[in-house]
Amino acid sequence: MFGRLRTFLPFPARAPRSAGSPGGGAGDANGAPRRQHNIFEAAATYVAACADDEEDTMEEAAGWVSPEALSFGVQELACRAVIALARERDESPEAVARGLLGLPPA
Repeated sequence: MFGRLRTFLPFPARAPRSAGSPGGGAGDANGAPRRQHNIFEAAATYVAACADDEEDTMEEAAGWVSPEALSFGVQELACRAVIALARERDESPEAVARGLLGLPPA
């Protein structure tokens, strides 16, 4: 399933990771260990960077977690955003989702 999503979504290829930490990279410039990011931080940063067309930030966030985890995080973020907008607009989640994508009402 995730393989099909990757063909439709603009996720970059798996970023190279060092053996030092699972979050990618052994440490910062001062040698301190990097903080491990979770899938929701990665998804929020990735989606915000996509909206602002910031390629470097997108690539960085994509390297924090596996592509599958990022895909799950982006999906969860999309679901929560559609639900929040639907409540705010007093519309159904389907109507909001279709409207955001420019689709006609079902």
